[in-house]
Amino acid sequence: MSKKAAAAAKRKPTKKAKTAARKPKKLVSMSQNPQNDWTMKDVETVCRALKMECQAPTGGGSHHKVYSQDLRGPLTIPAKKPIKAFYIKKFVTKCETQWKLLNEKEATDE
Repeated sequence: MSKKAAAAAKRKPTKKAKTAARKPKKLVSMSQNPQNDWTMKDVETVCRALKMECQAPTGGGSHHKVYSQDLRGPLTIPAKKPIKAFYIKKFVTKCETQWKLLNEKEATDE
């Protein structure tokens, strides 16, 4: 056994502190550039990552509903491309609140 391997075997394993989950990259991009050409597919991707529901329109409607059981009230986003920056800003605010709640739940579960 080499000296490096012997030294590594003597060291005690360190406990890694559990860090908070990272924000989805698309959410960070949306918050930095809400005017980009965001689509409902992007919104749905972020919703899945944050365990939120994104309900497609039913009965010939044109607006998607984004909601979570942890947050109050749905956010209605028109499906027209590209989604206006106003709706993306509201979506980012709701998602960041959801992200904080998920991290708090993880911390209390430990």
